[in-house]
Amino acid sequence: MACLGLLVGGVLLARPQEVADRVAPAFPTSRLWLARALGVRLLVQHGAVLAVPDRGVVRASSAVDLLHAATMVPFVASPQYGRAARITGGLAAAYAAVALSVTPSTGG
Repeated sequence: MACLGLLVGGVLLARPQEVADRVAPAFPTSRLWLARALGVRLLVQHGAVLAVPDRGVVRASSAVDLLHAATMVPFVASPQYGRAARITGGLAAAYAAVALSVTPSTGG
């Protein structure tokens, strides 16, 4: 899953307008910096998970995703930001749930 996060982060960083045009056409062009910032966050976050794939890093990564999902809730009904909020918030929540469910517990 971290590889997918790296891919999405790279695409958001490199081609935010193309992503917005395809998945959230009402997203304001003046706010594409938000897509780039999300791309950077995803690259750093998922790069860290790949570099150090232990339970603590995965849990921290999942916490960041859950925070992202929670901060998208106020925007889900927005005509401009709603679609992007639903997509990114939903994906973040799903990633957090899956990552936590497949991460092995600490052995002992």
